[in-house]
Amino acid sequence: MNKNWTLFLDRDGVINRRLSDDYVRNWSAFQFELGVLEAIAHCANHFDRIIVVTNQQGIGKGLMSEADLQNIHYLMVQEMILAGGRIDRVYHCPHLRSDHCNCRKPSIGMALQAQSDFPEINFSHSIIVGDMPSDMEFGHRIGMRKVFISKELNVPPHTDWRFDSLAHFADYLLQL
Repeated sequence: MNKNWTLFLDRDGVINRRLSDDYVRNWSAFQFELGVLEAIAHCANHFDRIIVVTNQQGIGKGLMSEADLQNIHYLMVQEMILAGGRIDRVYHCPHLRSDHCNCRKPSIGMALQAQSDFPEINFSHSIIVGDMPSDMEFGHRIGMRKVFISKELNVPPHTDWRFDSLAHFADYLLQL
């Protein structure tokens, strides 16, 4: 792994706390996971690009608007910048699971959009960090390395590494 690699991050459960049976609909409901701001700052030194890919079917359900989501992402990125990190782009899928679109993970539409916007992205030199089996399947389908974030020992198929948190993954990178 070198600086030319791209880091893809899921949002809920990796960057911020996943709400049980609900959606992060506004900034007041958004809570960074412990150590994430420092982890993003460390990752900014190891990766050429950091991309967020997130399923947000709360929009499709009418629970929040595109403007609500854009505001959350703007404030999230600003906090990361203040902490010395960066996010180069955030991609989201607003569709319902039942829509069977090509952008909702595990489909690879968001990865292809990122590559269209950043042609230098090489998926064999990319890592996806996620907390759901669909994140691991997404990475597998496009040929990325896959990091599963979970405190459980059971990991889904296609997982390359498991860490308790993004902060622990960043600690691992510091040791390389």
